[in-house]
Amino acid sequence: MRYPDAIDKLIEALRKYPGVGKKTAERYALYTVNRFNEEAIDEIVDAYIRIKEDIFQCPVCGNITDIDPCYICKDDSRDKSKMIVVEEAKDVIVMEKTNKFHGLYHVLNGAISPSDGIGPEDINIKGLLERLKDEQLKEVILATNLSNEGETTAQYINRLLSDTDILVTRIAHGIPAGGNIEYADEITIFKALEGRRKI
Repeated sequence: MRYPDAIDKLIEALRKYPGVGKKTAERYALYTVNRFNEEAIDEIVDAYIRIKEDIFQCPVCGNITDIDPCYICKDDSRDKSKMIVVEEAKDVIVMEKTNKFHGLYHVLNGAISPSDGIGPEDINIKGLLERLKDEQLKEVILATNLSNEGETTAQYINRLLSDTDILVTRIAHGIPAGGNIEYADEITIFKALEGRRKI
């Protein structure tokens, strides 16, 4: 027995989410069909359309935003002498929740991973180097994940900046090796920032 084509397409679309296999996607699709009324489905569709139409990467820092530039880049009260470099936009949200860092951010939108065919040119390093020409910037804090890819990326950026006057530090290992920033609580993030060190 086959599902109707529309349900099959919804199942395949839901499988694009990380951690959602065929059974889970099937359960979500059937729940949508059986439990959501037209209004609830319209709300979900509208949310996706708004993401498609309204959300983009900040042309300055690479963070996700609906204004140009994003609210962080637009904020004149931020400390422009410090910048945290992260892999993903979700990491900026986690850092901001600590309310302990008031500098700038740069989102790489990925990490160097030769085994996956991702090199420095495939992530937002060119934009970072442009921003580092600003003479106000004194410290770059590398907050890439403590995975092989995150470490490779941090070391690559550190080498690029080795001949500059910019202090390059790495977040401390308050976050467990192999762990991702998005799963850490505010205290762990704060301790990691507090204990950062020069590479």
